[in-house]
Amino acid sequence: MAPLGIIAGLGELPVQVADAAIERGQGVYVLRLKGFEEPALATYPGEVAGIAEIGKAFKAFRQAGCEQICFAGIVKRPDFQALKPDLKGISLLPKAVAAARQGDDALLSFLIKVFEDEGFEVIGADQAAQSLTIGAGSLAGAAPTGTMLDDLKKAAEIATVMGRHDIGQGAIVANGLVLCVEAQEGTDEMLRRCADLPSQLRGSPTDRAGVLVKRPKPDQERRIDLPTIGLATVELAAEAGLAGIGFEADGALILNHDAVKARAEALGLFLYGFPEDWP
Repeated sequence: MAPLGIIAGLGELPVQVADAAIERGQGVYVLRLKGFEEPALATYPGEVAGIAEIGKAFKAFRQAGCEQICFAGIVKRPDFQALKPDLKGISLLPKAVAAARQGDDALLSFLIKVFEDEGFEVIGADQAAQSLTIGAGSLAGAAPTGTMLDDLKKAAEIATVMGRHDIGQGAIVANGLVLCVEAQEGTDEMLRRCADLPSQLRGSPTDRAGVLVKRPKPDQERRIDLPTIGLATVELAAEAGLAGIGFEADGALILNHDAVKARAEALGLFLYGFPEDWP
């Protein structure tokens, strides 16, 4: 089986994708992006390349015998003027800049097409590590009812509206009030902003209220940047006094599944997968 090529940024996701490939006997070749090298990936087969060194990436993956490519990990939008592209990168840079002006989704879709045009099959992290996906229903804690269920539905609707405008994937609602929406700062910073709000709006560790919802954007290219929930998400949601976290079933990734579930239950939070047709 040809090794899985991983274009890796920061965080646990690329590590778990790599481990899943190794466990099934596929093996990996990890291209760690310069400036976003995840230390835990240093011992895996691979090398480091700049974001705009596209030709180097093609050559490395071909020499490693890779046929499938997976994008995984946290990478911030680059400063295109500061990039140092190789020859292939130079030829693609104008189109990349034009795509970036249309939004993150357009840029990610462009990157996928670049690799597909070179003959690689691009797969999502959900396909590369299927154990990270979660179906509908309660994953941890008691199933939400009443006000919490209403908050979940409203937050799911808000996330959909925001996603249509390519703004973000998350929203926080408590007792019918929209407290925060996710933009370029990401989920963690959104949760920290929420924690700074008055406790009567968001609840507290002893009287929890409100929910975080994460879901893909309606027209999102799902092979890159699916919403991800990890231990940090649970910890920050708990610090913000929220009652739980909702996610679109089969539309989000949960890292360290057992640990996340155990931590949520220990902190008194629920985790709940809602159907794709919400709201």
